[in-house]
Amino acid sequence: MDHENKLNVVFRCAPELAGALPPPIPAVQGLPDWFKAMPQNAFNMIVQRETPTLKRCPPFIDAMTYGFLFPLVCDLKVDKGEFTWDFDLPTGLGPWRSPISFHDGSQATGSPFFEEDRFIIKFHNFWAVEVPPGYSLLFTHPANRADLPFTSVTGLVDSDLYRDNYIHFPAHWHDVNFSGVLPKGTPVAQCVPVKRENWGYRVDTQSEEQARRIRELSSAIERDLGVYRRQFRASKR
Repeated sequence: MDHENKLNVVFRCAPELAGALPPPIPAVQGLPDWFKAMPQNAFNMIVQRETPTLKRCPPFIDAMTYGFLFPLVCDLKVDKGEFTWDFDLPTGLGPWRSPISFHDGSQATGSPFFEEDRFIIKFHNFWAVEVPPGYSLLFTHPANRADLPFTSVTGLVDSDLYRDNYIHFPAHWHDVNFSGVLPKGTPVAQCVPVKRENWGYRVDTQSEEQARRIRELSSAIERDLGVYRRQFRASKR
C-alpha cells in the first residue's frame, strides 16, 4: 500500500499474469524454516557455557530481512542435472515463458562461476521493477542462504531509469548432487534499494578519544549483547 512521503519499490507484471505468479515479498516475510527453528543460545565447547547464536545477531538478521525477495515461480524438478517443470503461461509474452534458461559456460570464463562443461542457469523474472529517482537496486543472492543449491550472481541496476524491462537472475548451480524438487516460492534473488551518491574515502588513525570509545563500547557489548539493538540499530529501515 502506498503511503504519503514513503519511498516505494513498484513491481509490475503483465496483465495476463496477474494472480498467476507468486509476487515479490518483503524479505522479512521470507525467513527460512532453519532460521525460525534456530535456538537463541547454544553450548560453546571452548568457553564451556551457553553463548548466543546467529539468531541473536542483529546485523545477520537485518541483512536477511532488508529489501525484497523474488520467489521461484513454480516447482523445479532436478534429476541428475536435468531440470524439468510444469509451468503454463499465456502466449504473446515474449520469449520468457519458462522459469529458467541457461547461459553458456563460456560467458563465465575466468570467473569463479566457470566450470568446464557446465551451464550457468538463469532464473526468469516476470516483474518489471521501478524505484524513485536517484535510487538503484542491488540484486544479489538471498542473504545468508548458503543452504540453497545455487548461488545467484550479484548485479547493481539503475532501476529508476531501467524500469521498462525485466531483470533476470543468473546463478551458479553449485550442488551437483542435488536431486529432488526446488519448490515454488524458494527465494532466488534479493533486491536492496541503494541511493546513488558520490562517495569519497580517507584512511586515518584513531584519536585517543575515539580509541577510548571503542574500548568502552566493545566492553559494553561483551557484557550485554542488547546494547547494539537498543542503542545503535535503526528503528526504521
